Amino acid sequence: MTRIIALALSFGLLSGGLSPAMAAEPDHLKLYTSKRGFDTVKEDLQIAITNHGLVLDHTSHISAMLDRTGKDLGASKTIYGKAESLQFCSASVSRRNMEADPSNIIFCPYIIVIYTLPQDPKMVYVGYRRPIPAGSEASRASTKAIEDLLDGIVKEALNLK
Repeated sequence: MTRIIALALSFGLLSGGLSPAMAAEPDHLKLYTSKRGFDTVKEDLQIAITNHGLVLDHTSHISAMLDRTGKDLGASKTIYGKAESLQFCSASVSRRNMEADPSNIIFCPYIIVIYTLPQDPKMVYVGYRRPIPAGSEASRASTKAIEDLLDGIVKEALNLK
């Protein structure tokens, strides 16, 4: 799906909501889209997280925070229609990752974002920060396991498997 977004951007089929930097998939982000509705996609993400034996620790209501604080800052631009992040972790995957390199603590907790843009509220974006593998072979392998887990959760939620 991200390839479709990149292609649409390169031909100018999408406008206003995505920066030109997103035309090519960046190293730090994996992004998918769905037209199934924000609340449906969010619920499916929550189910996919629990299906992997994980516990959703926290939900950040990002768009509500930006709307609330924007007024105090004198900002008038609406960035998102709805935007939230879902935070969780995997004891087993994280432990392997941190045993390989204690500085890999930076990858925990895991966060999946879900958002809509004001100009196209029916398009739901779902993504995660890609953990960049580094260090020893064990560290790179365990960091890849984190991305595989995140990608599996998102694909399950979006019925892409």
